[in-house]
Amino acid sequence: MSDGKSMALLQVEKLFISFGGIRALAGVDIDVQEHEILSIIGPNGSGKTTLFNCISGVYHPDSGQILFRGKGLIGLSPDTIATKGVARTFQNLRLFMHMSVLDNLMLGRHIKFKKNPLHAVLRMRSEELKHRAVIEEIIDLLDLQAYRQALVADCPYGVQKRVELGRALALEPTLLLLDEPIAGLTSEEKEEFAYRVMEIQGRYKTTILLVEHDLRMASRLCDRMIALDSGLEIAHGTPEEVQRNPKVIQAYLGED
Repeated sequence: MSDGKSMALLQVEKLFISFGGIRALAGVDIDVQEHEILSIIGPNGSGKTTLFNCISGVYHPDSGQILFRGKGLIGLSPDTIATKGVARTFQNLRLFMHMSVLDNLMLGRHIKFKKNPLHAVLRMRSEELKHRAVIEEIIDLLDLQAYRQALVADCPYGVQKRVELGRALALEPTLLLLDEPIAGLTSEEKEEFAYRVMEIQGRYKTTILLVEHDLRMASRLCDRMIALDSGLEIAHGTPEEVQRNPKVIQAYLGED
């Protein structure tokens, strides 16, 4: 893996954003190398989810750059960013609860459908089969066969988490942003989810940027780790190096 920023899949440079006079990100610099899993840690309010919202186009930062494959993302809509190969999950689930699991997954393919009406009419059946094949693979990968026709609202929370992951995968992303993907899961579900993340990374060679409060799980999954506090990077390196850093111990783990 190269350490050169010019080789990074994603580059975040000098990113600043404030809300009502409160600075949420204060000059954050992050590079994400292709095919790696990079974890972002930090206490509540450190800027982790704000960073995700800037990368995915939900927020437009006050200044700085976000480059994906060398091209700027700032100012683009979330849909446009998704078409470039960036998908995400959310800390709070954003699923269509009164639609089926299958329909939620199919919605993840919406940006892949051809926009030309004549082309759509002529190729409708073959295109539908192509999209269905992608979804069927995701259903198998995430073990959702038993829930495919169930309403999402009727599914256990752990299954809903898998559905949201599946909907992000339906975009066939190059970069997958996972915002606290195991929050609220049981110990067994956390282990299963971690296994699935590793399987996704191995099977699809997906680059993953992960925000996670569970340090043990984040350390198991990631190649590198970055710690934020009050919108500033306070440490980066291997999981072991970051967790031994005195600033991280003070800000994230507490003095003891």
